[in-house]
Amino acid sequence: MAVRLLKTVLHTTVFLCLAVTLVHVVLVFFHVAPPNPVSRRYSQQIDAWVYPLFEQNWRLFAPNPDSVNRQVSARTAHAGPDGSMQVSPWFDLSAVDSEAIEHQAFPSHTAQNLLRRAWAAYAESHGKDDTARSERAAMLQTYMNNIASDRIAEHRGDGGRDIDFIQLRVVTLPVAAPGSNAAGSPPKPVENRLLPWWKVTSHGK
Repeated sequence: MAVRLLKTVLHTTVFLCLAVTLVHVVLVFFHVAPPNPVSRRYSQQIDAWVYPLFEQNWRLFAPNPDSVNRQVSARTAHAGPDGSMQVSPWFDLSAVDSEAIEHQAFPSHTAQNLLRRAWAAYAESHGKDDTARSERAAMLQTYMNNIASDRIAEHRGDGGRDIDFIQLRVVTLPVAAPGSNAAGSPPKPVENRLLPWWKVTSHGK
């Protein structure tokens, strides 16, 4: 009886894995394929599966390296017992990634790309007024919110219990030309973007 049950569980697991793999391949195929009646009709379902974890692009074959450096920082706010807002100092999220990459022979994909790609996707889907005008834009805003609040909560080690709101600041700096004097005056920011305060709904809030 135990052997039969084990075989049943094994066969069911294999079937589910194959089914999920097939669904994944089909959805990614329609995502990268030229527009067609199926991809247009089920675009919402396809995008919900693909973004943000399975996003596809051609940069492996035609790399497009960044021409600027971006410093993404975050600060949080917490409503005190008297109703006042307690605002934290800025926390440099990009510096944490840089520290995790520096002197590492095999740096993690998360440290190299998660924050950078999340911001690039957010900037492409939002205007200068930071208004989400599509479901994907709203999803990417939530994605950025979760990344920043989770990292701050992990840094503080308190589970994010005192995080009610979060705000991001992105300073874009030009990449210094080869052979430039690093000891000279620091480069002027190309853009200094301050995002609005976002309500934090993660961490059980």
